[in-house]
Amino acid sequence: MSRASTQVITLFFSFSLLLFGVPLTSASGGAIPQIPVVAVKGGCFDMGDTFGGGGQDEKPVHTVCLDDFFMGAYEVTQEQWQAVMGTNPSQFAMGGQYPVERVSWNEAQAFIMRLSRLSGRKWRLPTEAEWEYAARSGGRKQRFAGVGEGETPDEYAWYAANSGMKTHPVGARKPNDLGLYDMSGNVWEWVCDRYDRDYYRQSASHNPKGDPFGINRIMRGGAAAENQGFLRTSYRDYVAPDIRGDLFGLRLVLQAGR
Repeated sequence: MSRASTQVITLFFSFSLLLFGVPLTSASGGAIPQIPVVAVKGGCFDMGDTFGGGGQDEKPVHTVCLDDFFMGAYEVTQEQWQAVMGTNPSQFAMGGQYPVERVSWNEAQAFIMRLSRLSGRKWRLPTEAEWEYAARSGGRKQRFAGVGEGETPDEYAWYAANSGMKTHPVGARKPNDLGLYDMSGNVWEWVCDRYDRDYYRQSASHNPKGDPFGINRIMRGGAAAENQGFLRTSYRDYVAPDIRGDLFGLRLVLQAGR
């Protein structure tokens, strides 16, 4: 089991922060809300269906090693999306700290590009391996994010059994051991990688980036309207990058440097 240390870093962008001499303002002219990130210590872990009973695309279990990275403590909120993009595409358009959803992979990339330009920092989606490692609290054997042996996901995740079939404000459930919230449930989270059913048979062992030729993109974590099986940390789902499905959201990774 790999060890992972955490450190929450709050990054905020307002009128007072300058990028090349230009005040940083949002698409609507206000401040961009803060984006807390967690420092995830890299390490090696066994990726895939370590509990058994998962899909064939979760096999074989294989060892992956990752460098350190910074991951958003929360799913991107409607407030953050609105500030950067000037719109709110969400089905459950409650604003504020509710997670943004009904976002395609392509739209997630457009948001990331604009946020990176406004902030002067490079943001991106996590790789699939980074996502699973972080969801499992640094590669621990956890069926659901943060959930220990003998526990249910109810205190950690919004899903069909407890959500009322709707999203909830980010961070309202317990975090996993890294301080990451809603890694299981609430909204599906896009990752960088293209989908290949058999990718785990040929995956790189160090910082894998997924199949270079696939068409569909991968989502992880399940959502408020899904049952427990979709919340599993090894579960892989996929869809075309231009589809704005209900409960499709995102979480960010901050790259070191500028």
